[in-house]
Amino acid sequence: MNKLALLFPGQGSQAVGMGKNLCKVFPVAHKTFEEANEVLGFDLMKMCFEGNIEELTRTENAQPAILTCSVAAFRVYMSEIGVEPVYSAGHSLGEFSALTCAGAIAFEDALKIVRKRGRFMQEAAAEGIGSMAAVTNIDRKIIEEECINSSTEDSIVAVSNYNAPDQTVISGHKDAVDRVTSALEQKGAKIIPLKVSAPFHSSLMKPAAVKLNEEMRKYAYNSFKWPVISNVTGLPYSDPSKIIENMTQQMTAPVQWVESMMFLQSENVNIAIELGAGKVLKNLVKKNSSIIVPYSYDIDEDVKKVKELLKNDDGNIENRITVVTKCLAAAVCTKNRNWDNEEYQKGVVQPYKAIQVMQNELEANNKMPSIEQMTEALNLLKSIFDTKKVPIEEQIERFNDILDKTKTKDLFPDFVKDLH
Repeated sequence: MNKLALLFPGQGSQAVGMGKNLCKVFPVAHKTFEEANEVLGFDLMKMCFEGNIEELTRTENAQPAILTCSVAAFRVYMSEIGVEPVYSAGHSLGEFSALTCAGAIAFEDALKIVRKRGRFMQEAAAEGIGSMAAVTNIDRKIIEEECINSSTEDSIVAVSNYNAPDQTVISGHKDAVDRVTSALEQKGAKIIPLKVSAPFHSSLMKPAAVKLNEEMRKYAYNSFKWPVISNVTGLPYSDPSKIIENMTQQMTAPVQWVESMMFLQSENVNIAIELGAGKVLKNLVKKNSSIIVPYSYDIDEDVKKVKELLKNDDGNIENRITVVTKCLAAAVCTKNRNWDNEEYQKGVVQPYKAIQVMQNELEANNKMPSIEQMTEALNLLKSIFDTKKVPIEEQIERFNDILDKTKTKDLFPDFVKDLH
C-alpha cells in the first residue's frame, strides 16, 4: 500500500502566472484566489497572474501569494483525487500552508498572519542589509565552521536551511554572507545567491519573531486532520498548542528539511506530492531520498501519474486511507491534557504502538483491515482519547470523521452512539 505525504513550497517558488492555469480549469481554485482578494483587500489574483516579478517577490506579497496558490492546489487535489496523506510538511513559509490544509489554521486567518509575517520580516532587516545564498559541493560541517569563524557581533551569518545532504543555505548580514561564500568558493563550494528580500531564518529576524508571536496569539488553532511535520524539529507536531511556539522559533532557527525527509522515509512514505507553484520540493525530495518518489501538482504529466498511481484495484481513487490508518493519525494529532507519565505510557504509547504494528502488518501483506482489526483499532484509539482526557464532544467529532472518510459508518452503526 502506498504511503503519501503532501508537501508545500516556501518563498522562492513564486513566479508570475502562478495558479493561473489552475484557476482557468477548476472553479474551486478560482474561488480560493477570490477569497484571498477579499481577506487581503487587494487584487492578489492579478498580481500572481500578470503582475511584476519584483513586486510579487517582496516578502509581504510573496507569502500570501504562495499560501493561496498552495491552498488552491490542495483543494483541487482533494476534489480530483481526495486521498488523504499520512503526513504533510511545508518548507519554511510552506509550513503555514501545511497547517492550513491539515485544518489547524483557518485559511482566512493564515492569510492575515503571513501577510503580517512578511511585513515584520521586511521591517526587521532593511532592504540590502541582509542576504542569503545556497551552498553545494561541500560538507555542511565546513559551512557551519566558516559561519562561526566569519561572524562578529555586528555582522552575523549562520545556516538557515538544511535542504539536502548537498545543499545548505546560509543567511545573515550581506557582508558576512559574502565573506563566507568567498571562503567556501576557495574550498571548492558552488554558491548560488538567492533572490530574497530579507535574511530569513537568522538572528536578524528576532524582532519579527517577537511581533509574529504577538500576532499569532490573536487567532484560534484547531486539531490536525493528519500529522504535520515541524521545520524546527523535523518531527510531527504533538498537538496544536505548539503551533505558535514552533512558528515563532522557525523565524530564527534553521529549516530542518533533511531531518523531515529522513522522518518520512523512516515512516515508509513512498510518494510525495508537491502542492503549489513549481517543482522546488520535488527536486529536493530527489536529493534527500531514493525511496520516496516525488510529483508536482503543477506539472500536468505528474498529475496524470498520481491519479493512476493512487487508483484502487477496482479503479476508483478512494478508500486508500483505512480505519486503522486514520486511527493512527488521530492518535498523534489529538491534543494531550494528561501529564501523568505512567498513565500516558500505558494508555497512549502502548495502544499507539499496537495500532502501528497492525498497520505495518497490513502494509507488509498488502491487505485491507478486517472488521475485527478495525474494531480493535477504534477501541485502542478510544483508550488513547480517554487517557489524553479528550472531551467527549471532540471524540465524537473525531470518530465520525474517521468513519465518514473511510465510508465504514454502516459497519459500526452504534460505535459513536455508545460514546454519549
